[in-house]
Formats: sequence, structure tokens, C-alpha cells
Amino acid sequence: MPLRPLIAICGTTGVGKSKLAIEIAQHIAKQEAWEGAEIINADAMQVYAGMDVITNKVTESEMQGIKHHLMGFRQPGEQYVVGQWVQDAMKIISDIHCANKIPIIVGGTSYWIQHLLFPNRLSNEEVTDKKEPEAAVMSEELSRSLESLPPELQDLFNSFPEQPPIASVDPEQSLSLHRLLSALDERVGARWHWKDTRKVHRSLCIIRETGRKASEMISNQSENTVVARYRALCLWLYAKPAMLHPRLNSRVDAMIARGLLDEVRALQHIAISSRQTVTKESSADYTVGIYQSIGYREFHGYISSPDPSDDAFNLAVENMKISTRQYAKRQVSWIRNKLLPMIKAANVTEQTVFPYLLDASDVENGWSSNVQGPAMEITDGFLRGKIERDPLSLSDVARDMLTVEEKATDPLSVLSARRKIICEICTANKNEPVMIEEGREWDVHRRTRAHRNCFRRAEAKSQGYRCGKKIEDINTTKSHPS
Repeated sequence: MPLRPLIAICGTTGVGKSKLAIEIAQHIAKQEAWEGAEIINADAMQVYAGMDVITNKVTESEMQGIKHHLMGFRQPGEQYVVGQWVQDAMKIISDIHCANKIPIIVGGTSYWIQHLLFPNRLSNEEVTDKKEPEAAVMSEELSRSLESLPPELQDLFNSFPEQPPIASVDPEQSLSLHRLLSALDERVGARWHWKDTRKVHRSLCIIRETGRKASEMISNQSENTVVARYRALCLWLYAKPAMLHPRLNSRVDAMIARGLLDEVRALQHIAISSRQTVTKESSADYTVGIYQSIGYREFHGYISSPDPSDDAFNLAVENMKISTRQYAKRQVSWIRNKLLPMIKAANVTEQTVFPYLLDASDVENGWSSNVQGPAMEITDGFLRGKIERDPLSLSDVARDMLTVEEKATDPLSVLSARRKIICEICTANKNEPVMIEEGREWDVHRRTRAHRNCFRRAEAKSQGYRCGKKIEDINTTKSHPS
């Protein structure tokens, strides 16, 4: 059975993804072959109700009457993970196809889009939100691992906490949970930083619920080849950093003018109502749900202060702009290093996913010629079943950004590539170890000033210890001559 068509629009924040999605939907509605198109949100923060400023939702008027799905339907205090979104999106896509319409997926969470396009690549902790624990028969290997645990870790496993701790509030329990995971499933334990308590906790939940190690299930997934779920046109809107960054800065200023701080205050109130301690900045959990939104962390301290100053406000604004630029950089990195290699792997035997980059660097003067025009032409060809434009021919930036090196795409290789190691040199407190990812991050860390300073101090301390021992030996010899 031929794959059903789907259009996915990805890219960084501030490049006009929603605008293009609406324009394409309007364009498809004018064609006789289709009844129209509907849009499915793929932004992890825009699934939450309210908070329209901090999440940058498209407004009702901007939607131009085009139906949007999976937007503003979850409560801010709730957790909503990628597997839930994929399942919800698939049901809606099926309904859209049955209505002879084209589904358009749009959002900056390319991770979600990737797992929608390519099935069977999710680990168990990402498939659904936390479930009620079920009785599970332990595998022999896992039973042996449990029996060999030291008493304190056995007690922790038997009195397992329902909720993950916050590392900044309870580092001791956070590290203990990580040690428990590493003892039971070393490969997965090495994948997560001990401060990433939500992931560590969920990985341990998998063990308790299934009686198997997460690495076992990931190993089984690695045996499957990459196959696309849909015949997909993937449009990547990209803007050069030099032109994107000023737009992002202006966007932050506009968000503040539209009431960003009021929404941060509302989020604080929701967090308190959800029994999350937010009386001080160190105890706020910025890793769960909508609390990950850029702006909440940056303004939390300013709003929580009993005497907020102009300097504190200006610092929060600057930090939000920096965080926004850093997020845009990570979005590009994900597309190039994760999504594009996955598309390439899926197209080995037959091309089913068609990636195109549209240059959105100059949205004011070049939107029609660089984005809208090419997008409509490519969409028409895709829906006819024959795309004539070479993706690398659209622009110089398309040729540069779409050309990526071969990367491993099977889950087991990806798991091994993200292994964390402890930097003994920089770890001042063994109960709060400094963990760095192997490879590029480790190489960068070793060259940092902080690491070099710690190394010099360790060397000096070591030399002093050796010299001290020699002096002590000499004094002992003088005091007790043979």
C-alpha cells in the first residue's frame, strides 16, 4: 500500500514556520484534487492552554480559518511527552487523510517531527507518560543485578520514590538514583547526567514496570531498519544567524511588551498549586512541561525578588535573549545531526522523504522569492508525485546546510555516543560529580579555563603532598637516628 502524503515544516524560532504552513494550506485548498489541508502543532510548549505570549502561539486571526490541532489543549501543570504527541498526531493525520485533506505538521520541536516520520525509534520512557506500576517478572540477568546491589541501593529500589527529586534541592538522593540506575543498567546510566533526574527516574520506572533493562529494548530496536511512516515533504526554514539574531532580540522585547511577565507570574502560581516548591530560584524545576519555556527561568528570580531592581530586569531580558539564540542554534544542530541523517537512512532503498531548505534570512524583502514561491512549486510537485527541483539547487545556503556527513541512526549507537563520564579533576565534591559527554563535549571541556585551573591546582597539591612527605621523612630520620 502506498504511503499517504504529509508535509512537515521545521526550523528555528522566528523564521515564519506557522506563516508558511497557513499559506500552503490556503494554496492546497484551491486545488481540485484535495479538499484542503489542516495543521498539526509540533511545538512542545504550544500544546499548553493559555500562556500565548511565552509560547508564541499563532493567533486566531493569523490562522486565516485554517484548522489547527494539538494546540492549547493541555494544562500547564501537566507533563506531555513525545510518544503521547506521536500517538495523538497519528490519529488526527488518519482523520485528515480520510477527509481527502493534507496534514501539515509545523513546529520547532524537530525531535517530535522526527519520531512521527520514523516509527520504532523511541525508547520506552518516551512513549507514554508515567504509568501506574505493574507487577513484572524480572529477567534472570536483572535479578542477579538486584541481588548484587549494596544494601543502601536495595533499600532505595524497594522504597522507590514516586516523583523524581530536584537535583538542586536534593543532590544526595538524585545521585543515589543515578548510582542505582548505573548498577542495574550501566549503558543507560552512562547516557544520563545525574542531574537529569526525570530521565533517570523514568529509566528506573521502566525496569520496575517491565522487569527488563531499557538497554535491552533499545538493542532490539537497533535491529530494525529506518523506514518512513508517511511519504513526506520536509521543508526546513533556515535563517543565517547574523540576520536571525536581531529578529530574535526584537521578538523578546515584543513579548515583554505583550505581557510576558504576567504569564511568568501565572506559571509561578500554577507551580505552587501543583506543589512544586518555587519559593526560591534554586528549587524551581525548569525541566518539566511548560516550565521549560524560555522566559520562565530567566525572569523567575526577578519576579520572586521582594525588591526587584532595574539591573535585575535588564539582566533577565539579556539572559532571555541569549537563551533564545542558544535554543535556535540547538534547533539547527538537531536538524543537521539527527533529522537529516535519519532521512538519508530512510531513503537508501527508495526515496520517501523529500527534504528542502528555504532561505528565510530576509523575511521582509525575500519571503515571496526565497520562501513562499519555491515552497508552493515544491508542494505542487510533491502532491503530483513528481518533484523536479533539486534540493541543493535552491540556494548556496541550501547546498551547504543540507550536505551532512554520515551518522549512526540506530538507537543503540546513539545511546553509546551520548555516554557521560566524570571529570575527576573538576569534581570538588564527590557527592556532586561533574559529568561531561564523551567526544566533542569532553574535548571542549578539557580546553576550558576552569578545567585547566583545576588541573593546575591538582598538580600543585600533588607536588606539595609529595614534597611534604619527603620533608616529614627527613625530620623523622633526624629525630630518630639509627
